[in-house]
Amino acid sequence: MGKLLLSLAVLFIVIFLVKVLLRKIFHIEKRKKEFFSYSHVNSLHRKVDWVIRIGSMIVYLIFFYKLIYEDYSLNLMLGIMLILFVLQMAVQAFFEWRYSEHPKEAILTASEMAILALAIGAVIWFDLLNFLIGTPN
Repeated sequence: MGKLLLSLAVLFIVIFLVKVLLRKIFHIEKRKKEFFSYSHVNSLHRKVDWVIRIGSMIVYLIFFYKLIYEDYSLNLMLGIMLILFVLQMAVQAFFEWRYSEHPKEAILTASEMAILALAIGAVIWFDLLNFLIGTPN
């Protein structure tokens, strides 16, 4: 479990450093946001985001059931999570780029999406879940 926490810490540090670097390169001002807040650009963004969230929840419940009772692969679940995560972040980046007062924020959102997608993809591709979580003896 310690490897998983260390990997998550390294991942978040990489995301933070990339965001700081991109802010300097593209001269993106830091906006004040509350922790765990989600700012929708407009009402259409809010509606689309909620459709994606509710749809994701339904898909997660179905796949959790299949994972537990029908012995589906955990990597399949991670793949589904990756697709839904990329969809949600891509919608956020699109609305930031197209309709926001600060369109450069989409660069940060897209970079965060890419880093997290690569990390989840690497976990799936190299089957790192057993390594990160550890197998019981």
